[in-house]
Amino acid sequence: MNTQETSTRSLKVARQIQKDIADIFAHELAAKLRGVMVTVTAARVSPDFGYAKIYVSVFPFGEAQRIMELLDEECRFVRGRLGSRIRNQLKTVPELQFFLDDSLEYIENIERAVNGHRD
Repeated sequence: MNTQETSTRSLKVARQIQKDIADIFAHELAAKLRGVMVTVTAARVSPDFGYAKIYVSVFPFGEAQRIMELLDEECRFVRGRLGSRIRNQLKTVPELQFFLDDSLEYIENIERAVNGHRD
């Protein structure tokens, strides 16, 4: 496999993992998320597909710490459910690591600062 094929495959796998984990959150963890909107903003996989970094945004942002702790606790469950979905595409299910994507909060803070200076 050349580098182009490898990167294209990595992108496809990452997109599929992102989609599947979002679906797992929406349908299988909904009760534990308790009305908090958790969006999977990105997934990045290592070249050997052994690890996946999953970036999530949380709304309202004040719930971010609780949700990140919950995702750490539920990581094995999520990985297991992911495995049942992608078992035909990958030899092994990647180890998952969740990261908070706080870019929405950052944008909101900038907007607040800009609008505050207009008054």
